Parts: sequence; structure tokens; C-alpha cells
Amino acid sequence: MGEVLLVPEGEPRLFGRGEPRDDDPLPRAALVRQRPARAGADGRTLGVTREARPPLATPFLSRVQLRIEAGTEDVRVENLGRCAMLVGDRKVTTALLSPGDTLELCDQLVLLCVRRPGEMPRLYNVAEELGRFGEADAQGFVGESPAMWALRDRVAFFAARDVHVLLLGESGTGKELVARAIHALSPRGARPLVSRNAATLPAGLVDAELFGNVKNYPQAGMPERPGLIGEANGGVLFLDEIGELPLDLQTHLLRVLDQRGEYQRLGESARRSSDLRLIGATNRAPGEMRSDLVARMSLRLEIPGLNERREDIPLLARHLLRRIAARDPGIRRRFFAETSLPEGGAALEPRIAPSLVRALIAHAYTTHVRELDAILWQSLASSDGDTLELSGSVRQQLEIAAERGPAREPPAREPAPVEITREVLSAAMAKHDGVKERIWRELGLQNRFALNRLLRKHGIHQGPATDADD
Repeated sequence: MGEVLLVPEGEPRLFGRGEPRDDDPLPRAALVRQRPARAGADGRTLGVTREARPPLATPFLSRVQLRIEAGTEDVRVENLGRCAMLVGDRKVTTALLSPGDTLELCDQLVLLCVRRPGEMPRLYNVAEELGRFGEADAQGFVGESPAMWALRDRVAFFAARDVHVLLLGESGTGKELVARAIHALSPRGARPLVSRNAATLPAGLVDAELFGNVKNYPQAGMPERPGLIGEANGGVLFLDEIGELPLDLQTHLLRVLDQRGEYQRLGESARRSSDLRLIGATNRAPGEMRSDLVARMSLRLEIPGLNERREDIPLLARHLLRRIAARDPGIRRRFFAETSLPEGGAALEPRIAPSLVRALIAHAYTTHVRELDAILWQSLASSDGDTLELSGSVRQQLEIAAERGPAREPPAREPAPVEITREVLSAAMAKHDGVKERIWRELGLQNRFALNRLLRKHGIHQGPATDADD
């Protein structure tokens, strides 16, 4: 899994079992483990960029099984051997594949068509060893795609810079994993990492949760607490779903994000200072947050989803299944086999039907790794034998997900209108020239009627009708 057949454009290749021979009419494509090289401190290239794998020895494949020719737009594949070739669910002898298409050889091999560089770009920021091919690295990242290696390199760059970070990406893409990697690799790695999902902060206690409070304030019986800002002093504060903070409360973070790091506990007149680094994460667009808060997070990183790195899906599936098997001996005994590694040693490999692999690769993910995990659990529950199958219930789950489409998950909670101050409301009206459709969406309100109630509450004249954009 994760190994590639590199076929240059316009240079056809043969593929099959065994070693190349002098009488082969064309050069042969061999499975390789492709990885980026690292740039050493002196500028020299470190590491092996292509590791050749032993030839396939399975008797089910012919020695000359496929003829593969890459064009500018697609790849033409001709089946020359005795093993049947499936594209989709159809047996074919020739096929034109586009990036994202899969091909199966008689229950033996699944190939995914992707376009990638013959040599991956060098890594300039990853200092540690690259780790074992296809396995989770030291930070928990799994994947060998160019997109995943680019992410690793950017994470290493961000870790070395002590500035605030905004992580962007859909739910389930691994934003928390990236935040923990940035912290672990940074000079603050030995200091605390304080994590909180901003969407779970109680609406009336956001200030107390963030900045802390003195004893018995704002309510009698409340204990003294340092707040998340105080707890993260010297370390990193990770606020997941930071875009769900009410817009007026987002302004409260501005001062503490400045160089002075100033803040006040509730009920306390003295100012405090916290030396922290903020890592925020959101599945919202940056334009849906306060621009002055976004501006203080100088580094921004878009986390690629599974739809952008489909070649990593089998590796991720194996990783998730191994994690399940480590906790569940019954699943381990039933669905796993111990295999010998070419480099020595042994590894647990899940038995997965090729049809399931093809379905996992082709699926359009909305919640990404969480969704992949749920599909694997459904297969574990519905497979009859000792192999994970594309059962009827798994097909149904995939079809339901396809019908649902890539809609964004709703926010965990809507900010209450009472938390939006007159100043914030006036600023939003000025920014959008009174166009209510834009105003209520920026403020996170449910609809324009909630905006009208808020305008009346603060005694703001609504002016001429501006709902035309609705």
C-alpha cells in the first residue's frame, strides 16, 4: 500500500509478475516507494527518493499483465495477461483512466490513477528522520502523497516560528493533530498545551472560561480560576472551532494576542500578562470571523481532506484498523494476519476485499477521517467471514453519504443576540452598507428577523429597506 508505478507521459511501460528480461518489448514499470528528499544544512540532498521494491511474485498475475501509456489527459491501460481487469464493476480489456479512477486485477491488486511529479519537491523544514514507509510518523501523520509531505514540511516551518496560527479545514481533516504537532516541534514543546473547543464554552461564561475570575465573581460560590489564558502562560493555547466564538467576544482576544499579552480576570482590577502562542482552528472561511482577529494569526494553514489525497486512504484505513485491533483482541484474531516484511520483521495486516478498497478510495468524504472510521466499523460489523467486505449495509451507508452531499456541519451552538454589543452591530452595518443579508450572516445570527430584533433592542435606526439581497 502506498507504492507507485511511475509511468512518464508518452513512454509506455509493461507491468506484471517477476523480473524484467532482455526480450521485453518495452521497459517495465516496477513498484517503488517514492518519497521527497530533504535539504541538508549545507544544501546537499539527503535521503533516497525512490526505493525499488521486490518484483511481484504472485502466481495469479501474468509476467506481462498490463501495458500502460500515460497521455496528457488520461492513461490508457491494456490488459495483456490472464488475470481479469475491472474498472468500476466491469471486466474490460482496455480502459482510459483519469486521475481518481481505480483499476482492479482479479482480486489481487488495486491501482489508483493519480498525477504526481516524477521527483517530489525537496523538504526544507523537516529535520527528523522520515520514518517507516506507510506508517504513522512521530507526530501521528499517516500518508505518502505529495499533499501529505507538503503538509509535514509546512508544519515544521510553522513550529519554528513563534507566531499565532490559524488552521483551516473541514471537520475531520485532523486540525487538532496538526496543532499538537506544531506545539511538539516548537521551542514551547516542553511547556503546556492547553486545548479547548470554543464551541463548548458556555454562552454566559466565555469571558470567565478564557480569562479566569476571582472567587465568588461573577456569581456567589464560583471558585477562583486562572482561565485558559492563564493556564497557557509560557505554552500554547489551542482553541478548536474558534470561529464559533461570538463576534463581540472575539474582540476580547485582541489585546492578549498583541505582544504585551495583557488581560484581566473577571472581578479583578489589576492587569495580568500571559506569554502564550495561540493556535486556532475552524471549518469556517476566514471571512466569517472578525478580520482583526484573523489578522493577528499571521500564519494560516489549510489542512487537505481525504478527497485531496485519495492515495493515502488505504494507508489511513490500515492505521485505523490497527488501532481498533490493538484494543479489541477479537477483531485482531478474526480480520488480521501477520505477514513478513521484506526488510525483516513482521507486521499485522488487515484482510480487506479489493471491492471495499475501491469504494473507500472513490467515496466523496464530508467528515473525512471520522467518516472513514465509521465506514470501517460498519464493515467490521457486517462482514461474514475473516475479510472486511463491501457489504450491503456498507453500500447503503456510502449511498446515504453521497445523497447528503458535502454540506458543512452546523455550528455546535448559535451565538445569542444579547452578546452582540451596539458597537459591534454598528461596525457590521457600516462595513456592509446596511445590507442585512450580509450583516446577519457575519454576526452569526439565525436570520434577518433576529437582526431586526437586535436593531430594535439597541435603538438603531434601520433606514430604508435593505433586504433586497435576501
